Amino acid sequence: MSVLTQYFNTKHNTAPFSQIKIEDYVPAFQEGIKLAKAEIDAIVNNPDAPTFENTIVAVDFSGDILDRLSSVFFNLNSAETNDEMQKIAQEVSPWLSEFGNDIRLNADLFARVKAVYDQKESLNLNPEQTTLLDKKYKSFSRNGANLPEDKKNQLREIDKELSKLSLQFGENVLAETNNFELHLTDEKDLSGLPEGTIEAARLLAKNQEKEGWIFTLDHPSYVPFLTYADNRELRKKMAIAFGAKAFQGNEFDNQENVLKIAKLRHERANLLGYKTHAHFVLEERMAESPEKVFSFLNDLLAKAKPAAQKEFAELTAFAKELDGIEQLEKWDGAYYSEKLKQQLFNLDDEKLKPYFQLEKVLDGAFTVAKKLYGLTFTEVFDIDKYHEEVTTYEVRDADDKLVSIFYADFFPRKGKRNGAWMTSFKSQYVKDGINERPHISNVCNFTKPTETKPSLLTFNEVTTLFHEFGHGLHGMLADTVYPSLSGTSVYWDFVELPSQIMENWCYEPEALALFANHYETGEIIPIEYVQKIKESASFQEGLATLRQLSFGLLDMAWHGQDPTSITDLKAFETEQFANTQLYPDVKENAMSTAFSHIFQGGYSSGYYSYKWAEVLDADAFEYFHENGIFNAEVAKKFKDNVLSKGGTEHPMTLYKRFRGQEPKPEALLKRAGLL
Repeated sequence: MSVLTQYFNTKHNTAPFSQIKIEDYVPAFQEGIKLAKAEIDAIVNNPDAPTFENTIVAVDFSGDILDRLSSVFFNLNSAETNDEMQKIAQEVSPWLSEFGNDIRLNADLFARVKAVYDQKESLNLNPEQTTLLDKKYKSFSRNGANLPEDKKNQLREIDKELSKLSLQFGENVLAETNNFELHLTDEKDLSGLPEGTIEAARLLAKNQEKEGWIFTLDHPSYVPFLTYADNRELRKKMAIAFGAKAFQGNEFDNQENVLKIAKLRHERANLLGYKTHAHFVLEERMAESPEKVFSFLNDLLAKAKPAAQKEFAELTAFAKELDGIEQLEKWDGAYYSEKLKQQLFNLDDEKLKPYFQLEKVLDGAFTVAKKLYGLTFTEVFDIDKYHEEVTTYEVRDADDKLVSIFYADFFPRKGKRNGAWMTSFKSQYVKDGINERPHISNVCNFTKPTETKPSLLTFNEVTTLFHEFGHGLHGMLADTVYPSLSGTSVYWDFVELPSQIMENWCYEPEALALFANHYETGEIIPIEYVQKIKESASFQEGLATLRQLSFGLLDMAWHGQDPTSITDLKAFETEQFANTQLYPDVKENAMSTAFSHIFQGGYSSGYYSYKWAEVLDADAFEYFHENGIFNAEVAKKFKDNVLSKGGTEHPMTLYKRFRGQEPKPEALLKRAGLL
């Protein structure tokens, strides 16, 4: 037996990364699937009549070895991958998708689940048990259990194909990101760039044994380049490369993959009796239907567009006055916005960064969690990790009971995908009277420390760290019985509430005072900077909102209608962006070919949920604000009704229990300065 298919005999049962060899994975997946199948067979062949315990609960706890193995493998495939891992992912993904279908399309198993579901009125279940039963029944009915045999087979083929396509999509985006670099040797070309960005680029060149400076499409390199580089031609070159990812007609092109994914999802939804993929997805969301999402997005668009147009006109006039620019292009937006922001608020990232040393910001997040929820984070050195840059923590509550293990992985490297995310290596659940605690990870891509400077964060990165940490708390504070309802296993348009609400503390003087100290002098961040951070928070909020809405509407366009007649990806996109477009189109660029959220991640028909959750988070934070941002009573209500409850009840029920009412969009519009 592989180390991967048995109980990890380690401290707190943490993953034994150093003992895992790459050749262990394939046999481990074969073994894991075999074990999980045996557990399902035992449930199906149980001679006793189906009950909630021997069927519903048994199914929920089955396959735990396979679940742990999958989380270890796929987490590493995102954070520490290589060609071999990617090959294995391509090999095992169809197996897993087939295994999932073997369960969901198992007629005998469904008969047992249905037998329990049909008598649910007489079972006297509590809310968590009722939700579990409902979720288990739907996991069959929504995935084809009621279909005739030939249609079931069709569904299997679609799912296999989809799992391969989304992997391929992600690998192409990663390859395109890694394949581009801007290698500069003339110092003049660095004009305007911050010292830290230049130093990081020099280090990158040095590591490749090259002269000069190397800039890449990784966010810590790309974003500062577009924001600060004075050389407009080079900004253009970077921006076009970024926007052309997987849209270059080469071996990594994603146009065909996108069209195939959209069409297969539509076909799958039709097969299951739904009008579109969005109708299928949204049935299990707070938003409920595509109609509701379109009306939500268009309502916000109507309020944000006039503000965005006004801001765009101001920015255009500013660029013309400053540099005689006649037409603002996409590679000018961040650059002139930053200049205008500096002029209006005399505040730029370079002024703020010295106050946001990564270690101190992380400590700040820990302190906020302590003040709100009584948690203590202690770094430990006897837990295995998958890369030396990862730091590990034991998280304990006020009674010194273990709450969670926390892994933090903060710097870009070759085998790590872009962006920031939270994930888990082990879920929380209660089994045999023991409350098994979760193992949670935050993965980000912040600027590495250099020879002369620690890792200093932009304010945007500070909010990113708090955002992912909010997801982390949702995982760490989980307190449910069943694994499938635990932590972040909630409706997709509710999952961003715990993360987005955390960002609010970054704007509060009382919270900033805890961690925003100058890395050299120790001086606390000046109050006028804090006021400017707050004032500038709604700077160009109209443009930012328009941008988010354009992504949400593009997602709904791919998934909320029949995509079978779409042949030209670029033409389709151009049409979808018509109502939200301010900058001229760039013919070499497409959004969809690298829109990983919806074609590789789980956001298909769900991108709107960022804005949806902003409504929730603005409304929820207003409650904190009215009572004090560290108010123990409000924090306890949030912890007890939102953070610890996972998906045990309908999110609106949980939200109203916390807030006493449904969320109102006014709080968001007020915060964004759009009212």
